Amino acid sequence: MKFSRGTNYALHTMLQLAQSSTPNKPIGVQQLAEQQDVSPTYLSKILTKLVKEGMVSSVSGVKGGYSLPYNWETISFLEIIQAIEGKASLFDCHFGHGPGCPIEQVMVEAEEKMEEQLRKMTIADLVKNKTMN
Repeated sequence: MKFSRGTNYALHTMLQLAQSSTPNKPIGVQQLAEQQDVSPTYLSKILTKLVKEGMVSSVSGVKGGYSLPYNWETISFLEIIQAIEGKASLFDCHFGHGPGCPIEQVMVEAEEKMEEQLRKMTIADLVKNKTMN
């Protein structure tokens, strides 16, 4: 199983914004992109998805950029991943066995456990752990 690069950049950008001295002050896409060595155009597309989901705020203009909303501490890894990847299941049994398929049952259970862990973890948890170390 592999998440897209977009998810990787989204998670790192959220952490980058959270670790800034003032998470609510906008940071330009150019600066965010340089710190991750990614194209600003590509990162803008990812940030657009995060803005649409309310996980990032954007401000236009010369002093504009992206920042975290007031409730950023509650945003989970799962929410960020789903903003980029969508909410479709990772596994889809194509054999038409229905809900009784034993393979699908194992895969769905595993995915539920992974989602549970990702739902518990927030970017704020990483920021707290870094300041404690």
